[in-house]
Amino acid sequence: MATELTTDYLIVGSGAVGMAFADVIISETDQNVIIVDRFAKPGGHWNSAYPFVTLHQPSQFYGVSSRELSKGRIDEIGLNRGLSDLASGAEVSAYFDDVMRHTLLPTGRVRYFPMCNYRGDGNFEHKLSGEQFHVRPQMTVDCTYLNTTVPSTHTPNFEVGAGVQFMPLNDLPKLEHAPAGYIVVGGGKTGIDAVLWLIDVGVDPDQITWIVSRDAWLLNRKNAQPGLEFFENTIGAQANQFEAIASSTSVIDMFDRLEACGYFLRLDTAFRPTMFHAATISELELAELQRVKNIVRMGRVQTISTDEIVLDGGTVPTTAEHLFIDCSASAISNLEPKPIFEDGLITPQTVRSYQPAFSAAFVAHIDATRETVEEKNHLCQVVPLPNADFDYLKLTSAFMVNQFNWGQDPEIKAWLLANRLDGFSQTIAAVPKDDKTKIAILRKLGENAFPAVAKLGEYIAEYESA
Repeated sequence: MATELTTDYLIVGSGAVGMAFADVIISETDQNVIIVDRFAKPGGHWNSAYPFVTLHQPSQFYGVSSRELSKGRIDEIGLNRGLSDLASGAEVSAYFDDVMRHTLLPTGRVRYFPMCNYRGDGNFEHKLSGEQFHVRPQMTVDCTYLNTTVPSTHTPNFEVGAGVQFMPLNDLPKLEHAPAGYIVVGGGKTGIDAVLWLIDVGVDPDQITWIVSRDAWLLNRKNAQPGLEFFENTIGAQANQFEAIASSTSVIDMFDRLEACGYFLRLDTAFRPTMFHAATISELELAELQRVKNIVRMGRVQTISTDEIVLDGGTVPTTAEHLFIDCSASAISNLEPKPIFEDGLITPQTVRSYQPAFSAAFVAHIDATRETVEEKNHLCQVVPLPNADFDYLKLTSAFMVNQFNWGQDPEIKAWLLANRLDGFSQTIAAVPKDDKTKIAILRKLGENAFPAVAKLGEYIAEYESA
Protein backbone atom coordinates (compact mmCIF):
# COMPACT_ATOMS: atom_id res chain seq x y z
CA MET A 1 0.00 0.00 0.00
CA ALA A 2 1.46 3.33 -1.07
CA THR A 3 1.59 6.29 1.29
CA GLU A 4 -0.64 9.03 -0.16
CA LEU A 5 0.77 12.56 -0.33
CA THR A 6 -0.48 15.88 -1.65
CA THR A 7 1.46 19.00 -2.62
CA ASP A 8 1.38 22.04 -4.86
CA TYR A 9 4.63 21.21 -6.70
CA LEU A 10 6.22 17.80 -7.15
CA ILE A 11 9.82 18.40 -8.26
CA VAL A 12 11.57 15.36 -9.69
CA GLY A 13 15.31 15.83 -9.27
CA SER A 14 17.32 17.84 -6.74
CA GLY A 15 20.16 18.85 -9.03
CA ALA A 16 20.96 22.47 -9.85
CA VAL A 17 17.78 22.88 -11.90
CA GLY A 18 15.43 21.41 -9.30
CA MET A 19 17.04 23.34 -6.46
CA ALA A 20 16.99 26.66 -8.33
CA PHE A 21 13.32 26.12 -9.22
CA ALA A 22 12.32 25.19 -5.66
CA ASP A 23 14.19 28.14 -4.20
CA VAL A 24 12.18 30.66 -6.22
CA ILE A 25 8.86 28.94 -5.53
CA ILE A 26 9.55 28.97 -1.79
CA SER A 27 10.82 32.57 -1.86
CA GLU A 28 8.10 34.08 -4.03
CA THR A 29 4.97 32.07 -3.18
CA ASP A 30 3.29 30.34 -0.23
CA GLN A 31 3.14 27.01 -2.10
CA ASN A 32 4.25 23.62 -0.80
CA VAL A 33 6.88 21.48 -2.50
CA ILE A 34 7.88 17.80 -2.52
CA ILE A 35 11.33 17.01 -3.95
CA VAL A 36 12.14 13.45 -5.00
CA ASP A 37 15.64 12.36 -5.96
CA ARG A 38 17.55 9.12 -6.49
CA PHE A 39 20.70 10.34 -4.71
CA ALA A 40 21.32 10.47 -0.97
CA LYS A 41 22.11 14.19 -1.11
CA PRO A 42 20.94 17.08 -3.28
CA GLY A 43 23.13 18.21 -6.15
CA GLY A 44 22.23 15.76 -8.91
CA HIS A 45 25.18 14.78 -11.10
CA TRP A 46 27.58 16.59 -8.74
CA ASN A 47 27.22 13.54 -6.48
CA SER A 48 29.05 11.46 -9.11
CA ALA A 49 31.46 14.06 -10.45
CA TYR A 50 35.19 13.47 -10.80
CA PRO A 51 37.20 14.79 -7.84
CA PHE A 52 39.02 17.59 -9.68
CA VAL A 53 35.96 19.01 -11.45
CA THR A 54 35.16 22.72 -11.12
CA LEU A 55 32.57 24.99 -12.59
CA HIS A 56 33.70 26.30 -15.95
CA GLN A 57 31.82 29.57 -15.53
CA PRO A 58 32.08 31.97 -12.55
CA SER A 59 30.43 30.79 -9.36
CA GLN A 60 28.32 33.94 -9.25
CA PHE A 61 26.21 32.60 -12.12
CA TYR A 62 25.44 29.27 -10.47
CA GLY A 63 23.32 27.88 -7.65
CA VAL A 64 20.03 29.23 -6.31
CA SER A 65 18.82 32.81 -6.32
CA SER A 66 18.64 33.31 -2.57
CA ARG A 67 22.11 32.13 -1.56
CA GLU A 68 25.51 33.16 -2.94
CA LEU A 69 27.94 30.45 -4.05
CA SER A 70 30.87 32.65 -5.05
CA LYS A 71 33.40 33.75 -2.47
CA GLY A 72 33.67 37.05 -4.32
CA ARG A 73 37.34 36.52 -5.11
CA ILE A 74 39.51 36.97 -8.16
CA ASP A 75 41.81 33.96 -8.51
CA GLU A 76 45.48 34.88 -8.01
CA ILE A 77 47.08 31.59 -9.02
CA GLY A 78 46.44 28.79 -11.50
CA LEU A 79 45.02 28.80 -14.99
CA ASN A 80 42.02 30.90 -13.95
CA ARG A 81 44.10 33.70 -12.42
CA GLY A 82 42.78 37.17 -12.97
CA LEU A 83 39.22 35.88 -13.30
CA SER A 84 36.31 35.28 -10.89
CA ASP A 85 36.44 32.19 -8.70
CA LEU A 86 35.26 28.79 -9.89
CA ALA A 87 33.73 26.55 -7.23
CA SER A 88 35.09 23.02 -6.98
CA GLY A 89 32.81 20.01 -7.19
CA ALA A 90 33.11 19.51 -3.44
CA GLU A 91 32.13 23.14 -2.83
CA VAL A 92 29.10 22.85 -5.13
CA SER A 93 27.97 19.64 -3.46
CA ALA A 94 28.30 21.16 0.02
CA TYR A 95 26.49 24.28 -1.18
CA PHE A 96 23.40 22.41 -2.37
CA ASP A 97 23.32 20.36 0.84
CA ASP A 98 23.44 23.60 2.78
CA VAL A 99 20.66 25.13 0.69
CA MET A 100 18.45 22.12 1.35
CA ARG A 101 19.13 21.96 5.10
CA HIS A 102 19.23 25.66 5.92
CA THR A 103 17.09 27.38 3.29
CA LEU A 104 14.41 25.03 1.97
CA LEU A 105 13.57 22.53 4.71
CA PRO A 106 13.37 25.06 7.59
CA THR A 107 10.42 26.76 5.84
CA GLY A 108 8.23 23.77 6.68
CA ARG A 109 6.85 23.88 3.14
CA VAL A 110 9.39 21.53 1.58
CA ARG A 111 9.45 17.76 1.98
CA TYR A 112 12.52 15.99 0.64
CA PHE A 113 12.64 12.32 -0.34
CA PRO A 114 16.22 11.26 -1.18
CA MET A 115 17.20 7.74 -2.28
CA CYS A 116 13.96 7.36 -4.18
CA ASN A 117 13.27 6.22 -7.73
CA TYR A 118 10.50 8.13 -9.43
CA ARG A 119 8.25 5.81 -11.47
CA GLY A 120 6.00 8.39 -13.11
CA ASP A 121 2.40 9.46 -12.54
CA GLY A 122 3.19 10.63 -9.03
CA ASN A 123 4.61 7.27 -7.92
CA PHE A 124 8.01 6.77 -6.33
CA GLU A 125 9.77 4.12 -4.27
CA HIS A 126 12.47 4.32 -1.62
CA LYS A 127 15.47 2.38 -2.95
CA LEU A 128 16.53 0.94 0.40
CA SER A 129 13.30 0.39 2.31
CA GLY A 130 11.04 -0.39 -0.63
CA GLU A 131 8.39 1.96 0.75
CA GLN A 132 5.93 3.14 -1.89
CA PHE A 133 4.58 6.68 -2.23
CA HIS A 134 1.94 8.29 -4.40
CA VAL A 135 1.78 12.07 -4.78
CA ARG A 136 -1.13 14.11 -6.04
CA PRO A 137 0.45 17.41 -7.06
CA GLN A 138 -1.09 20.47 -8.61
CA MET A 139 2.00 20.65 -10.81
CA THR A 140 4.80 18.21 -11.66
CA VAL A 141 8.23 19.67 -12.46
CA ASP A 142 10.38 17.22 -14.41
CA CYS A 143 14.00 18.23 -13.85
CA THR A 144 15.32 14.98 -15.34
CA TYR A 145 14.34 15.65 -18.96
CA LEU A 146 17.81 16.67 -20.14
CA ASN A 147 19.20 13.40 -18.75
CA THR A 148 22.60 14.59 -17.56
CA THR A 149 25.28 11.87 -17.76
CA VAL A 150 28.67 11.68 -16.04
CA PRO A 151 31.84 9.69 -16.78
CA SER A 152 31.60 7.46 -13.72
CA THR A 153 28.27 5.96 -14.81
CA HIS A 154 28.77 6.18 -18.56
CA THR A 155 28.92 3.11 -20.78
CA PRO A 156 31.09 3.85 -23.84
CA ASN A 157 29.53 3.35 -27.26
CA PHE A 158 32.61 1.52 -28.54
CA GLU A 159 34.08 -1.88 -27.82
CA VAL A 160 36.88 -2.22 -25.28
CA GLY A 161 38.83 -5.47 -25.61
CA ALA A 162 40.17 -7.75 -22.88
CA GLY A 163 43.37 -6.61 -21.23
CA VAL A 164 42.93 -2.92 -22.09
CA GLN A 165 43.62 -0.49 -19.25
CA PHE A 166 40.49 1.64 -19.39
CA MET A 167 38.98 3.95 -16.76
CA PRO A 168 36.76 7.02 -16.32
CA LEU A 169 38.65 10.15 -15.42
CA ASN A 170 37.16 9.88 -11.91
CA ASP A 171 39.79 7.23 -11.17
CA LEU A 172 42.84 9.20 -12.34
CA PRO A 173 43.82 10.42 -8.83
CA LYS A 174 43.90 6.77 -7.69
CA LEU A 175 46.77 5.84 -10.01
CA GLU A 176 49.86 4.48 -8.27
CA HIS A 177 52.11 3.72 -11.23
CA ALA A 178 52.86 5.49 -14.50
CA PRO A 179 51.60 3.73 -17.65
CA ALA A 180 53.46 3.75 -20.96
CA GLY A 181 51.30 6.68 -22.00
CA TYR A 182 47.93 8.32 -21.44
CA ILE A 183 45.25 8.22 -24.12
CA VAL A 184 42.35 10.61 -23.51
CA VAL A 185 39.22 9.61 -25.43
CA GLY A 186 36.94 12.61 -25.98
CA GLY A 187 37.42 16.19 -27.15
CA GLY A 188 34.72 17.88 -25.04
CA LYS A 189 34.94 19.64 -21.67
CA THR A 190 35.61 16.38 -19.82
CA GLY A 191 38.51 15.58 -22.13
CA ILE A 192 39.81 19.11 -21.63
CA ASP A 193 39.66 18.66 -17.86
CA ALA A 194 41.50 15.33 -18.06
CA VAL A 195 44.31 16.78 -20.17
CA LEU A 196 44.67 19.86 -17.96
CA TRP A 197 44.74 17.75 -14.79
CA LEU A 198 47.40 15.40 -16.16
CA ILE A 199 49.63 18.32 -17.11
CA ASP A 200 48.98 20.06 -13.81
CA VAL A 201 50.13 17.04 -11.76
CA GLY A 202 53.33 16.72 -13.75
CA VAL A 203 52.67 14.45 -16.74
CA ASP A 204 54.78 15.38 -19.76
CA PRO A 205 52.41 16.57 -22.55
CA ASP A 206 54.35 14.30 -24.94
CA GLN A 207 53.06 11.34 -22.89
CA ILE A 208 49.48 12.29 -23.69
CA THR A 209 47.58 11.18 -26.79
CA TRP A 210 44.29 12.99 -27.23
CA ILE A 211 41.56 11.47 -29.42
CA VAL A 212 39.42 14.34 -30.70
CA SER A 213 36.63 13.17 -33.00
CA ARG A 214 35.53 16.75 -33.74
CA ASP A 215 37.28 20.03 -33.05
CA ALA A 216 35.14 22.45 -31.09
CA TRP A 217 34.49 26.14 -30.90
CA LEU A 218 35.26 27.18 -27.33
CA LEU A 219 33.98 30.12 -25.29
CA ASN A 220 36.49 32.50 -23.71
CA ARG A 221 35.89 32.65 -19.96
CA LYS A 222 37.08 36.25 -19.69
CA ASN A 223 33.96 37.21 -21.66
CA ALA A 224 31.64 35.82 -18.97
CA GLN A 225 32.77 37.69 -15.88
CA PRO A 226 30.47 39.42 -13.37
CA GLY A 227 30.91 42.96 -12.15
CA LEU A 228 31.63 46.39 -13.52
CA GLU A 229 35.39 45.84 -13.54
CA PHE A 230 34.93 43.27 -16.31
CA PHE A 231 32.43 45.35 -18.29
CA GLU A 232 34.65 45.74 -21.36
CA ASN A 233 35.16 41.96 -21.45
CA THR A 234 31.62 40.81 -20.75
CA ILE A 235 29.30 43.41 -22.26
CA GLY A 236 31.99 44.31 -24.77
CA ALA A 237 32.05 40.67 -25.93
CA GLN A 238 28.27 40.68 -26.38
CA ALA A 239 28.51 43.87 -28.42
CA ASN A 240 31.32 42.40 -30.52
CA GLN A 241 29.32 39.21 -30.97
CA PHE A 242 26.28 41.07 -32.30
CA GLU A 243 28.44 43.23 -34.57
CA ALA A 244 30.24 40.16 -35.98
CA ILE A 245 26.93 38.47 -36.77
CA ALA A 246 25.32 41.59 -38.25
CA SER A 247 28.37 42.36 -40.43
CA SER A 248 28.89 38.82 -41.71
CA THR A 249 28.25 37.74 -45.29
CA SER A 250 27.97 33.99 -44.68
CA VAL A 251 27.95 31.49 -41.85
CA ILE A 252 31.64 30.76 -42.37
CA ASP A 253 32.41 34.47 -42.40
CA MET A 254 30.37 34.88 -39.22
CA PHE A 255 32.43 32.26 -37.35
CA ASP A 256 35.64 33.85 -38.64
CA ARG A 257 34.52 37.24 -37.35
CA LEU A 258 33.48 35.77 -34.00
CA GLU A 259 36.92 34.24 -33.63
CA ALA A 260 38.67 37.42 -34.73
CA CYS A 261 36.85 39.53 -32.12
CA GLY A 262 37.74 37.09 -29.34
CA TYR A 263 34.31 35.61 -28.77
CA PHE A 264 35.39 32.11 -29.87
CA LEU A 265 38.60 30.20 -29.28
CA ARG A 266 39.78 26.94 -30.84
CA LEU A 267 42.49 24.41 -30.18
CA ASP A 268 44.26 24.67 -33.52
CA THR A 269 43.63 27.21 -36.28
CA ALA A 270 44.60 24.56 -38.84
CA PHE A 271 41.40 22.62 -38.09
CA ARG A 272 37.99 24.19 -38.51
CA PRO A 273 35.62 23.20 -35.67
CA THR A 274 32.36 21.43 -36.42
CA MET A 275 31.33 20.93 -32.77
CA PHE A 276 29.95 23.45 -30.30
CA HIS A 277 29.05 22.31 -26.79
CA ALA A 278 29.64 25.73 -25.20
CA ALA A 279 32.71 24.54 -23.29
CA THR A 280 34.25 27.55 -21.58
CA ILE A 281 37.97 27.88 -20.93
CA SER A 282 40.53 30.53 -20.09
CA GLU A 283 43.27 31.62 -22.47
CA LEU A 284 45.82 30.15 -20.06
CA GLU A 285 44.05 26.79 -20.17
CA LEU A 286 44.06 26.90 -23.96
CA ALA A 287 47.81 27.48 -23.98
CA GLU A 288 48.30 24.40 -21.79
CA LEU A 289 46.11 22.26 -24.05
CA GLN A 290 48.16 23.36 -27.04
CA ARG A 291 51.23 21.78 -25.47
CA VAL A 292 49.75 18.38 -26.37
CA LYS A 293 50.96 17.65 -29.89
CA ASN A 294 49.79 14.07 -30.35
CA ILE A 295 46.15 14.69 -31.24
CA VAL A 296 44.30 12.01 -33.20
CA ARG A 297 41.66 13.39 -35.57
CA MET A 298 40.23 10.28 -37.25
CA GLY A 299 36.60 10.48 -36.14
CA ARG A 300 35.00 8.38 -33.43
CA VAL A 301 36.51 5.34 -31.76
CA GLN A 302 35.07 2.01 -32.93
CA THR A 303 37.13 -0.51 -30.93
CA ILE A 304 40.10 -0.52 -28.59
CA SER A 305 42.34 -3.56 -28.17
CA THR A 306 45.73 -4.08 -26.58
CA ASP A 307 47.52 -3.40 -29.87
CA GLU A 308 45.42 -0.89 -31.82
CA ILE A 309 42.69 1.74 -31.75
CA VAL A 310 40.21 1.47 -34.62
CA LEU A 311 38.54 4.75 -35.54
CA ASP A 312 36.19 5.88 -38.30
CA GLY A 313 39.13 7.10 -40.35
CA GLY A 314 41.88 4.61 -39.61
CA THR A 315 43.87 2.85 -36.90
CA VAL A 316 46.43 3.92 -34.32
CA PRO A 317 48.86 1.46 -32.69
CA THR A 318 48.84 1.08 -28.93
CA THR A 319 49.99 -1.37 -26.24
CA ALA A 320 48.59 -3.11 -23.20
CA GLU A 321 50.73 -0.78 -21.09
CA HIS A 322 48.91 2.36 -22.25
CA LEU A 323 46.10 3.79 -20.12
CA PHE A 324 42.85 4.87 -21.77
CA ILE A 325 40.84 7.59 -20.03
CA ASP A 326 37.17 7.64 -20.98
CA CYS A 327 35.90 11.17 -21.50
CA SER A 328 33.36 10.27 -24.17
CA ALA A 329 30.21 10.80 -22.10
CA SER A 330 27.97 13.57 -23.37
CA ALA A 331 26.93 15.82 -20.48
CA ILE A 332 23.40 16.12 -21.87
CA SER A 333 21.97 13.16 -23.72
CA ASN A 334 18.55 14.62 -24.58
CA LEU A 335 18.85 17.65 -26.85
CA GLU A 336 15.31 17.67 -28.27
CA PRO A 337 13.46 20.73 -26.91
CA LYS A 338 9.80 20.59 -25.88
CA PRO A 339 7.41 23.21 -24.51
CA ILE A 340 8.40 24.15 -20.98
CA PHE A 341 4.82 24.63 -19.79
CA GLU A 342 2.00 22.17 -20.35
CA ASP A 343 -1.15 21.48 -18.37
CA GLY A 344 0.01 20.02 -15.06
CA LEU A 345 3.63 19.70 -16.19
CA ILE A 346 6.69 21.95 -16.25
CA THR A 347 9.82 20.74 -18.03
CA PRO A 348 12.62 23.23 -17.20
CA GLN A 349 15.09 23.87 -20.02
CA THR A 350 17.47 26.70 -20.81
CA VAL A 351 15.89 30.06 -21.59
CA ARG A 352 19.22 31.87 -21.60
CA SER A 353 22.32 30.53 -23.31
CA TYR A 354 24.75 28.60 -21.08
CA GLN A 355 22.89 29.31 -17.81
CA PRO A 356 20.82 26.35 -16.55
CA ALA A 357 20.49 27.58 -12.96
CA PHE A 358 19.31 31.04 -13.97
CA SER A 359 16.93 29.46 -16.48
CA ALA A 360 15.32 27.25 -13.84
CA ALA A 361 14.89 30.20 -11.48
CA PHE A 362 13.35 32.30 -14.25
CA VAL A 363 10.95 29.52 -15.26
CA ALA A 364 9.82 29.24 -11.63
CA HIS A 365 9.25 32.99 -11.42
CA ILE A 366 7.19 33.01 -14.58
CA ASP A 367 5.08 30.11 -13.35
CA ALA A 368 4.50 31.94 -10.08
CA THR A 369 3.49 35.24 -11.68
CA ARG A 370 1.74 34.49 -14.98
CA GLU A 371 -1.62 32.88 -15.60
CA THR A 372 -1.82 31.12 -18.93
CA VAL A 373 0.31 28.40 -20.49
CA GLU A 374 0.48 30.48 -23.67
CA GLU A 375 1.92 33.54 -21.93
CA LYS A 376 4.37 31.45 -19.94
CA ASN A 377 5.72 29.69 -23.03
CA HIS A 378 5.95 33.00 -24.89
CA LEU A 379 8.22 34.36 -22.18
CA CYS A 380 10.13 31.09 -21.80
CA GLN A 381 11.00 30.03 -25.33
CA VAL A 382 13.52 27.22 -25.18
CA VAL A 383 17.10 28.13 -26.04
CA PRO A 384 18.19 24.82 -27.58
CA LEU A 385 21.31 23.13 -26.29
CA PRO A 386 24.04 22.93 -28.92
CA ASN A 387 25.86 19.99 -30.43
CA ALA A 388 27.14 21.06 -33.86
CA ASP A 389 28.58 24.42 -34.87
CA PHE A 390 25.37 25.49 -36.63
CA ASP A 391 23.44 25.08 -33.38
CA TYR A 392 25.13 28.26 -32.19
CA LEU A 393 22.90 30.19 -34.59
CA LYS A 394 19.67 28.71 -33.25
CA LEU A 395 20.55 29.16 -29.58
CA THR A 396 21.77 32.73 -30.09
CA SER A 397 18.65 33.68 -32.02
CA ALA A 398 16.37 32.17 -29.36
CA PHE A 399 18.32 33.85 -26.57
CA MET A 400 18.03 37.26 -28.26
CA VAL A 401 14.28 36.85 -28.81
CA ASN A 402 13.81 36.02 -25.12
CA GLN A 403 15.90 38.99 -24.06
CA PHE A 404 13.82 41.28 -26.26
CA ASN A 405 10.54 39.96 -24.85
CA TRP A 406 11.77 40.31 -21.28
CA GLY A 407 12.89 43.86 -21.97
CA GLN A 408 9.32 44.84 -22.86
CA ASP A 409 8.00 43.75 -19.46
CA PRO A 410 8.70 46.11 -16.51
CA GLU A 411 8.04 43.43 -13.90
CA ILE A 412 10.51 41.02 -15.50
CA LYS A 413 13.13 43.77 -15.89
CA ALA A 414 12.84 44.53 -12.18
CA TRP A 415 13.12 40.85 -11.29
CA LEU A 416 16.23 40.41 -13.43
CA LEU A 417 17.84 43.44 -11.85
CA ALA A 418 17.25 42.02 -8.36
CA ASN A 419 18.19 38.41 -9.09
CA ARG A 420 21.80 37.48 -8.32
CA LEU A 421 21.93 34.78 -11.02
CA ASP A 422 21.34 37.32 -13.77
CA GLY A 423 24.42 39.42 -13.16
CA PHE A 424 24.42 41.24 -16.47
CA SER A 425 21.42 43.49 -15.72
CA GLN A 426 23.12 44.67 -12.55
CA THR A 427 26.37 45.30 -14.41
CA ILE A 428 24.65 47.41 -17.06
CA ALA A 429 22.60 49.31 -14.48
CA ALA A 430 25.79 50.22 -12.59
CA VAL A 431 27.39 52.01 -15.56
CA PRO A 432 28.01 55.69 -14.67
CA LYS A 433 26.19 58.06 -17.02
CA ASP A 434 29.45 59.92 -17.71
CA ASP A 435 31.52 56.84 -18.61
CA LYS A 436 31.83 57.45 -22.33
CA THR A 437 33.69 54.20 -23.04
CA LYS A 438 31.06 51.96 -21.47
CA ILE A 439 28.18 54.00 -22.90
CA ALA A 440 29.71 53.55 -26.37
CA ILE A 441 29.79 49.77 -25.84
CA LEU A 442 26.12 49.78 -24.83
CA ARG A 443 25.29 51.84 -27.91
CA LYS A 444 27.15 49.38 -30.11
CA LEU A 445 25.26 46.51 -28.45
CA GLY A 446 21.89 48.12 -29.10
CA GLU A 447 22.65 49.18 -32.66
CA ASN A 448 23.63 45.68 -33.73
CA ALA A 449 21.01 43.62 -31.88
CA PHE A 450 18.18 43.74 -34.42
CA PRO A 451 20.49 43.40 -37.48
CA ALA A 452 22.09 40.37 -35.79
CA VAL A 453 18.73 38.70 -35.16
CA ALA A 454 17.73 39.34 -38.77
CA LYS A 455 20.99 37.90 -40.10
CA LEU A 456 20.68 34.80 -37.92
CA GLY A 457 17.14 34.34 -39.22
CA GLU A 458 18.41 34.47 -42.82
CA TYR A 459 21.11 31.88 -42.15
CA ILE A 460 18.73 29.54 -40.30
CA ALA A 461 16.14 29.77 -43.09
CA GLU A 462 18.79 29.01 -45.71
CA TYR A 463 19.98 26.01 -43.74
CA GLU A 464 16.51 24.58 -43.17
CA SER A 465 15.51 24.99 -46.81
CA ALA A 466 18.67 23.40 -48.21
